[in-house]
Amino acid sequence: MFNPQLTPEGHLKHLLTIEGLPPAILFQILDRATEFEAVARQEVKKVPHLQGKSIFNLFFEASTRTRTTFEIAAKRLSADVINLNVNSSSQSKGETLLDTVDNLSAMQADMFVVRHAESGAAHLIASHVGPDIHVINAGDGRHAHPTQALLDMYTIRHFKKRFENLRVAIVGDVLHSRVARSQIHALTTLQVPEVRVIGPKTLIPRNVERLGVRVYHDMVQGLKGVDVVIMLRLQNERMNGALLPSRDEYFKYYGLTPAKLAHARSDAIVMHPGPMNRGVEIHSDVADGVQSVILKQVTFGIAVRMAVMSLLAAPMPHSAA
Repeated sequence: MFNPQLTPEGHLKHLLTIEGLPPAILFQILDRATEFEAVARQEVKKVPHLQGKSIFNLFFEASTRTRTTFEIAAKRLSADVINLNVNSSSQSKGETLLDTVDNLSAMQADMFVVRHAESGAAHLIASHVGPDIHVINAGDGRHAHPTQALLDMYTIRHFKKRFENLRVAIVGDVLHSRVARSQIHALTTLQVPEVRVIGPKTLIPRNVERLGVRVYHDMVQGLKGVDVVIMLRLQNERMNGALLPSRDEYFKYYGLTPAKLAHARSDAIVMHPGPMNRGVEIHSDVADGVQSVILKQVTFGIAVRMAVMSLLAAPMPHSAA
């Protein structure tokens, strides 16, 4: 079956979504990221893999953390990086998305990192650009955020070593979360035997069980015996209508506190894609506690994004270090 993300030989051409990617590609990215993690410990934190390449960060939606980690990753690969805040430039003057891409392609762009409020924007760009240009989806609407899911998988493997014996719980606003969708596809692709989603009925998609997850509406029941707890940000900007009575009520039932976390395994790790709403999704004692690996996720995100970009634009280097 044709996959627009892959070349005819099965190599990664674009990264648009986790859905449909074979496990071998995910493991290839995770293994390459392990090599690149060592670069951060070098005195000179650069390798020449993408020297001479031009990478355009096209962010139609604000995101300091994602854009910054992509920029750091590209610069550590020795690429030339151009950041565009598109909302304040050509788009506000009436230029279409594809017009913007065409103009930047004419400037010899090699790769576009795209974040957009509309689902499918990165797919549209990937289907439009020339054969030598690569596209990475840095988050599109409520659809997908593949590099966030990959850095989460990297974090899980780093601390838990293997995927085959884990119980993972994803907690919160699954309905509006592109991160949750990508995480579910990644976890099931990597053969995690039990993936749970926990949240109020108003924030859990209908028929989400079809994706291979178990649904819990009681957080204590859902957290029993899990190895990994992934908290989701409450997606206020993507909500339509009053889906919650109040933030305080949400925290009471679905905020991660030390008492609720005690129902997970004693060595369970706590993750959050950020930015955190303390006192809404997570108690500060948990966010800053010994089981939290949230800051490590940010650190690992640079290595994972280096891995993705290097595999897209320079697939054959022998070693990262």
